[in-house]
Amino acid sequence: MHITFLGTRGNIKPSSKKHKMHTSLLLEHGKSRVMIDCGESWLDKVDSIRPTHIVITHAHPDHAFGLQKGSPCPVWTTKKTWNLIDSYPISKRKVILLNRKTKIGPFVFEAFSLIHSLKAPAVGYKINDKKKSIFYAPDVAWIDKRKKAMKNIDAYIGDGATIFRSMIRKDKETGQIFGHANVRQQLTWCQKEKVSHMIITHCGSDIVTKEVSALKTIQELAEQRGVFAEIAYDGLKKTI
Repeated sequence: MHITFLGTRGNIKPSSKKHKMHTSLLLEHGKSRVMIDCGESWLDKVDSIRPTHIVITHAHPDHAFGLQKGSPCPVWTTKKTWNLIDSYPISKRKVILLNRKTKIGPFVFEAFSLIHSLKAPAVGYKINDKKKSIFYAPDVAWIDKRKKAMKNIDAYIGDGATIFRSMIRKDKETGQIFGHANVRQQLTWCQKEKVSHMIITHCGSDIVTKEVSALKTIQELAEQRGVFAEIAYDGLKKTI
């Protein structure tokens, strides 16, 4: 599976040469180019990627606002996300159903509900190309049906908003949690689900402003859990 990290910056003000564009992933196979997430920094730049499909995880600005002027190709996302971006001038709208396998180009996507936002419900995608499988969750506090989502995957691509600091909040009225799991927590998920490789994207200030020390800390945490971890950067190409 050939992937390129088009962008790796979360919804933060700090940026760097390595983390400039909002988080986005490109899957390539033959002539198929599937772009996952298209945040605000991609506005007026989408055509340069030449996507054949665009898939959205949720409707937050750093994941969907790059489509405010439309899309050059079909866009896939859940009904809840379509309701939130209904005003966007996108003609080719495709719906992804939770816990159902959907073929997009040569790839099979399966959407799993994530706890992340109260207003913009998010999903993570289990993606396979018959040979390899990944789970992509760039914004996540908790994964619903985690065991199934992470079963037999070759790599987990997760949320780098913070390494240790808690970004989990609780709604005062409903008690529902929301926010971001830290990297340490996600490495523990990998350990429990026997996933040996984690790639960190959607990088927060902890990583963007101090990447060298952040990488050292993350690799130490990963080694303790028997996981290989790396930090993605804009333009990184990987073959899983």
